[in-house]
Amino acid sequence: MKLTRAGDSHEIDAEVILRDGSTIRVRIGDRELAAEFRPNADGGGVLAIDGRRYPVFGARRKESILVSVGPACFEFKPAEAAARRRARGLAAAEITAPMPGKVLKVLVRDDDLVEAGQPLVVIEAMKMETTLAAESAALVKHVRVEEGQTVDHGAVLIELSPPPASSGRESAPRAE
Repeated sequence: MKLTRAGDSHEIDAEVILRDGSTIRVRIGDRELAAEFRPNADGGGVLAIDGRRYPVFGARRKESILVSVGPACFEFKPAEAAARRRARGLAAAEITAPMPGKVLKVLVRDDDLVEAGQPLVVIEAMKMETTLAAESAALVKHVRVEEGQTVDHGAVLIELSPPPASSGRESAPRAE
């Protein structure tokens, strides 16, 4: 993810390293932080860092997440190179978590060939299941999660690579 402070155009790399229950470890630029997050009923929560507590609230806006932490506001955006990925023959080179949640099922393994629309992983958030599927034919390069793991929004779940070359085009429908 890329992090931008409101009113500043300078982007900083941000990555969730670990999320285990209420404990969160993140890397922001060259700095690693540990924090504890306690959600509250209004959709926000309280973030505790080094003994100091900060009220937190977040909202989605198109392809980014706006987060206020105390008096400061930040915008998180996915760090992607979509044009480069599409040029290599993939609609998406990574399957990412669309929201924080828990991985319920991993339906593929490393080196599996998958087709467009094939389910890859099921995650649960707020007691609702979401099945994430391949957007195009691909080869599963690396499954980065396991069942039962808690993931954050934007976490990479599965890495994909272009499928082995057959004709360079989508395969014809199979005869039944």
